[in-house]
Amino acid sequence: LIINRMEPNNNLNSAEIPRIVSLNNLTPDEFILYYQSRRDEIQHQMEHGAVKFTGVQIDSQNSFQHIVNAISDKFMNYIDGNSPRTKLSGNVYTSTEYDQTQRITMHNELSYSAKWPGKLFFSCLEPAASGGETLLADSRAIFSAMDKTIVNEIKNRGVMYIRNLHGGTGIGPSWQDTFETDSKTQLESYCQAYDIRFEWSSEGDLKLKQFSRGIIKHRHTGEDLWFNQIDQFHPVQLGEEMLETLEVMYDSPEQYPMYVTFGDGTPINKNMVSEILNTINSVTIAPGWEKNELLIVDNEMIAHGRNPYTGKRKVVVAMSE
Repeated sequence: LIINRMEPNNNLNSAEIPRIVSLNNLTPDEFILYYQSRRDEIQHQMEHGAVKFTGVQIDSQNSFQHIVNAISDKFMNYIDGNSPRTKLSGNVYTSTEYDQTQRITMHNELSYSAKWPGKLFFSCLEPAASGGETLLADSRAIFSAMDKTIVNEIKNRGVMYIRNLHGGTGIGPSWQDTFETDSKTQLESYCQAYDIRFEWSSEGDLKLKQFSRGIIKHRHTGEDLWFNQIDQFHPVQLGEEMLETLEVMYDSPEQYPMYVTFGDGTPINKNMVSEILNTINSVTIAPGWEKNELLIVDNEMIAHGRNPYTGKRKVVVAMSE
């Protein structure tokens, strides 16, 4: 096999994410052998946060699943997820099925939850006609660039995520889809196990409150990381028009489909949320997608999002501990 050496992608920025590994049109089984024989070297490359392999024959969700099943284990379901996606088969999901005209803000997957994946695996089966890049930002760079007053506020107070999930009809996701179950008992057991406060309405809707630290240390390196979804849960990111609509529809922000406060219940200033958005955007990059690529992301170290796009686009994802 003709295989190029691992090289940084110098066309991006000084963080060199993702690291690019150019391969020579390997079949799934050839790639699996390649990966397994160089696992330590690849793990070293993952210290940069993300590695993209090009030249890997991934033409379907089945070939994608075959590869990720062989190179990883301890897969996670998207239980407690807050974005719309479809489970395709086994451990494979579609990427977030969100309005293609809108940008998905940067986030570390399930960072609002008590349990989140350590690694994410992405592949693009059908690139968009234009746009549709999976955005990447180094959580260490976000932490370093963020106003220290904001960092200290979060360190001292933590973050409280609030979600209102309907029971079948309403705005946003249902609790059945979010927790992949129709059983209230099973859902309540999950919430109790992960210290999620829950409250049922008389109509069968569900309010959840989840405390999070918001700033964490990487599980292996001990580095400080920006690890929260304040900007995604706060309606400021939706724009003034949508914010005004929500204010008309609901009596209080805690009734919005999703909302966020500091851990002690104190509101987070709109200007602070705008500052958070601007800082994250300043360190975000937008590497494009081609077919036959596999992107592996350290979910604690790298936040991701998505640019708007035109045409069709199909990106698949799997998550492991």
